[in-house]
Amino acid sequence: MSKTDMIFLVLANTGDAMRERGSTIERVLAILEEVTNTDHPISASEINQSLQLPRSTAHRLCSVMEEHAFLQRHADGKRYMPGPKLRKIATGVLGHSRHRAEQHAILTSLSNEIGETCNLSHPDGAEMVYAERVETQWPLRLQLPIGSRVPVYCTASGKMYLSSLRKQQRERVLRHLPLVRRTANSLIDCNDLLRELKQIRKRGYSMDNQEYIEGMTALAVPILDDSRRFVGTVSFHAPISRLEAHDLDRYVPKLQRAARELAALTRGDCETSTKGFIN
Repeated sequence: MSKTDMIFLVLANTGDAMRERGSTIERVLAILEEVTNTDHPISASEINQSLQLPRSTAHRLCSVMEEHAFLQRHADGKRYMPGPKLRKIATGVLGHSRHRAEQHAILTSLSNEIGETCNLSHPDGAEMVYAERVETQWPLRLQLPIGSRVPVYCTASGKMYLSSLRKQQRERVLRHLPLVRRTANSLIDCNDLLRELKQIRKRGYSMDNQEYIEGMTALAVPILDDSRRFVGTVSFHAPISRLEAHDLDRYVPKLQRAARELAALTRGDCETSTKGFIN
């Protein structure tokens, strides 16, 4: 049995677990929900307070989940955020969603309307990952299959994601990213990028004017959950021989409609919160 498979067995045998209210597995689920539902890193003390757990419980469980890569510490060494394995699980859920056929149908309809390749993507670290894709029928097209990864700083979907971050987060991310010039139009000055991200956040959509690939333009809008949090993007790209950057914004309403339809698919049928398990 692997370490990952053993995590719940380890937790279940934690010393005083049986003397506390609620099972350890229920608390693990509640903590994971608390971490993923918060748009910033959160400390074990904050988790304890929010979930009304015994004083040492969140500290102990977060430490074990960090050891097994379900959580990871923020740079300050005190707060937690989703770890590599939790992000991998999230990606797997998106990829194997029972709504996959509906996602594909929405993108197919959008692609038919616009006449270009349409994509559904989500962030993973400093990259955006294509989770779903419908190709244009034109012979001239960019081949980026599902699972492809593209940089966040020079693509329409990536800049849309960066603009969704809080100002201080945006600044920290950009100042630590290697900003490599992909084309003559790539923005590699941190201050220039920050100014553009501010405009993207204000207008609600993002464009790529040959910044990632020479001769290719793109447009992206955010997919937001019920709490108005960013979960991904819907976008399309096209060669400038068919669609130049100054023509892209006329398609914003079509993408926004598709984004609302895709967001509706992310709403689960069950509204039960794991917080209720520990009462």
